[in-house]
Amino acid sequence: MIIAIPRETVPGERRVALVAESVKRLVGRKHEVVVESGAGLGAECSDEEFHAAGARIEPSTDALYAKAEVLLKIQPPDDAEVERLRPDSVLVSLAYPLANPALARAVAKRRVTLLAADMVPRTTLAQMMDVLSSQATIAGYRAVVLAAEALPRLFPMLMTAAGTIPPAKVLVLGAGVAGLQAIATARRLGAVVEAYDVRKVVKEQVESLGARFVNIDIEDAAGSGGYAKELGEEARRKQAEVLAQHVAKSDAVITTAQIPGRRAPVLLPADMVRRMKSGSVVVDIAAEQGGNCELTRVGERYRTDFGVTIVGERNLPSQLSVHASAMYSRNMEKLLAHVTDKDNVLKLDVSDEIVKGMLITRGGEVVHPAVADVAMREG
Repeated sequence: MIIAIPRETVPGERRVALVAESVKRLVGRKHEVVVESGAGLGAECSDEEFHAAGARIEPSTDALYAKAEVLLKIQPPDDAEVERLRPDSVLVSLAYPLANPALARAVAKRRVTLLAADMVPRTTLAQMMDVLSSQATIAGYRAVVLAAEALPRLFPMLMTAAGTIPPAKVLVLGAGVAGLQAIATARRLGAVVEAYDVRKVVKEQVESLGARFVNIDIEDAAGSGGYAKELGEEARRKQAEVLAQHVAKSDAVITTAQIPGRRAPVLLPADMVRRMKSGSVVVDIAAEQGGNCELTRVGERYRTDFGVTIVGERNLPSQLSVHASAMYSRNMEKLLAHVTDKDNVLKLDVSDEIVKGMLITRGGEVVHPAVADVAMREG
């Protein structure tokens, strides 16, 4: 099987879909790996390292796409990349097909099989292939580092000859993978941490990390696959009333709440942010899905006229591209092992839960029922 790794073309994207360590193992399993020249430079992986691992370096983008039987990417392909896709090849990348059904239709038109890396089901078996979780771990860590950098005070309590410096107060909204990593990182830096999530089941996890769980007497909004579902109007009103009190006394608020295929819920309306102290910081991990903060500007970091800094930077995992790439690469390794037989031939068994969840297009059609439904409504 010829596995191809192209350079990512999205501005600011520094990750690569496979690192040299994974390439070496795949080559050892008799796969052929072709890497576009320079594909790994943003993740500190040179052509020489890929070559030493057994990959063939291809300087031509067109030639790489023409050779690919399986193409591994990070970002969804743009129009030019879709046109390059080899008919009857397999594309594995982030795709967000529920939010972008037009991409699914375009890939199907090329008779390309699309496995959406962001649609890996949240099951025990699929954990090692769960790209969203691995990248959310990076994002949660990075969000705390950004908050600490932007905050004009220290995170830990310090007892010095000049007096005692109290610890920073950090509030994390959303206790999924990113939120839990943010809690753990903020605690390591010495902050006093509170966390809130609409799913009551995460309370124990939050407390096990040394944070205080903010209890709000509303319905449990735990949804399928470990995700949260949207709250009703009355529950949102009560949630906002309680959160406003905790936000106002926080030095840093990190928001992580996202709903697959939907706009991120607004947890911090403008009036709530205005109640924060001057010098406080909001880091909105959900910025690219519209943001959990009403005042977030996607891709920007700015200070409001009332003194609160709001960080809405894009693609936090790419800012730590070395480890983000390594984790994504291991996810791809495990996925390829799962969908190939003992002779390393690709076998996409639609009765398999993981394949069924990820398989978006095949044979010129959009075959994922939920994506097909959205594509039909918007087509």
